[in-house]
Amino acid sequence: MKIAVLISGRGTNLQALIDACAAKDFPAEIALVISNKSSAYGLERAKAADIPTQVVDHTAYSDRPAFEAALNSVLEAARVELVCLAGFMRLLNPDFVNRWKDRLINIHPSLLPSYKGLHTHERALEDGVRFTGCTVHFVRAEMDQGPIIAQSVVSILPGDTPDTLADRVLEEENRLYPKVVRLIAEKRLRISGGRVQIDRDPAPNSCVSSL
Repeated sequence: MKIAVLISGRGTNLQALIDACAAKDFPAEIALVISNKSSAYGLERAKAADIPTQVVDHTAYSDRPAFEAALNSVLEAARVELVCLAGFMRLLNPDFVNRWKDRLINIHPSLLPSYKGLHTHERALEDGVRFTGCTVHFVRAEMDQGPIIAQSVVSILPGDTPDTLADRVLEEENRLYPKVVRLIAEKRLRISGGRVQIDRDPAPNSCVSSL
């Protein structure tokens, strides 16, 4: 399966996908990495792995529809089958989201539907919750909504700061995202009644452990 990864920054989840796709038995390949910022370090990660990159600078377009039309053209030209948002810091219009419905996924640093949006770790610490984590979901027009594919739980420890918590959640993001891409590429997911159903592999340790 040909995937595109959309980034705006460091590209840590991109690197996790690059590493996963390097395995001979992984059923997906990164056809293209796109950033809306030419300064995004993730572009260097892609170049180091000989993966094609493209900058689609949102500031070069008159409005969001024009930017997204250019983004869509690049994706279609690369014959992308699945779009993975990985720290892509642009909200997408319903027209774009609907065009890629069920072929567009995102990873978010909280256990959705809790803590949508930004500053998730600060808000979790302020509320005194005992657990947080990350979520991979199919994207819908509303921010941080859509059928949940998988989640991974992270305990909040005494003395945690937003930075220490973010580091541990990021480790789980890096672990979870490639597993979800594998499930999709192997066509083991389906959406029924707004919920994701997973065809489980009977082999031990082959499923996403948080499901």
